[in-house]
Amino acid sequence: MKKAIITGITGQDGSYLADLLLEKGYEVHGIIRRHSTITNSSRIDHLIENPEINGVKLFLHYGDLFDGCSLHRLIEKINPDEIYNLAAQSHVRVSFDIPEYTGDIVGLGTTRILEAIRDTRVKTKFYQASSSEMYGLVQEVPQKETTPFYPRSPYACAKVYSYWITVNYRESYGIHASNGILFNHESPRRGETFVTRKITRGLADILHGRAKELRLGNLDAKRDWGYAKDYVEGMWLMLQQEKPDDYVLATNETYSVKDFLVEAFSQKGLKWEDYVVIDPKYFRPAEVDLLIGDYSKAKKQLGWQPKVKFKELVKMMVEADCE
Repeated sequence: MKKAIITGITGQDGSYLADLLLEKGYEVHGIIRRHSTITNSSRIDHLIENPEINGVKLFLHYGDLFDGCSLHRLIEKINPDEIYNLAAQSHVRVSFDIPEYTGDIVGLGTTRILEAIRDTRVKTKFYQASSSEMYGLVQEVPQKETTPFYPRSPYACAKVYSYWITVNYRESYGIHASNGILFNHESPRRGETFVTRKITRGLADILHGRAKELRLGNLDAKRDWGYAKDYVEGMWLMLQQEKPDDYVLATNETYSVKDFLVEAFSQKGLKWEDYVVIDPKYFRPAEVDLLIGDYSKAKKQLGWQPKVKFKELVKMMVEADCE
C-alpha cells in the first residue's frame, strides 16, 4: 500500500487528488492548518464522513508550511512514497496586498518541505505545484517547458522561486522532484473569489434573486482553462515516472474572461451586459494578458491530455452553483 502526503488537501486540487489516490488504494495523509474556528474542510467532508474507501483511510494532521519542524516530524513519521505540495496563498490579486506572507508560504514553504526530505533521507517522490502565472508577460506563444519566465505578481515571483528550488534539490541531492506547470484549472470546487467561480456563483445569485449585479475587473485577460479533476491525474502521472521532470498541463486553447461570461450567462438565457459592473478595485497593478499552454510533452511522455472542453466546464460550474 502506497502512502502519500498532500499539503493543501482542503483546496480544490487537494480534494480531487485525495479522491483519486484513495480510489487507487493509497493511504492518504493530509496536512491542515489549525484555526480558531472550524477548519474549512467542505471539499473533503465526503471523505471525512466516509474515511474508509477501498480498504484504506484518510488521515489529517495539523501542520503549516511556516513550520519546518512540524513538516520534518510528519514526513519522518509517515515515511510517504509520494508528497504533493499544493498548499499556497494562491490568489494572484491578493498577493499584491500581502506579498511577504505570499512569498513565505509559496516560496519558502517549498524549501522547508524539500529540506525535510533531504534531512530525513526519506525515499519519496515530490510534486511541486508550479503555475502558468510564472510566464506572466509571455515571451512565447504558446508557452511550454522551455519558455522563459516573466512573473508579474508576488505570487508568480514566489512560484518561480519554488520552481527553481525544486530543480535545484533534484540536481543537488538526487531527490525525485518534479514541477507541474499547470495552467488555469477550474471546477465546482473552485474558490469563490476566483473569477470563474465568482461568475458562476454570481449568476446563480442573480437567478435566485439574491443579487442584482456582479462586480468584476479586467474582462480582456485571456486564459487557458481546463478541468481540475483532469489535472490532478497529471500530477499523479508525473510521480509514476522513473525519472523526475517538469511538465506543462494545459488545453492549448485560450478564452477571455468576457468569453467565460458570455458562455455562462447565455446558458441561462441572460445577457451579461445587463448585470456586470466593472470595478477598478479588482484590477491588478500588473496584468497578465495572455496564457495558452503547449502540453505536447505531457502527452508524449505521460500519456496525459485534457478531457473536458471549455463549454462543458462552464456548463458544469453553472449547473453546480445554480443547484
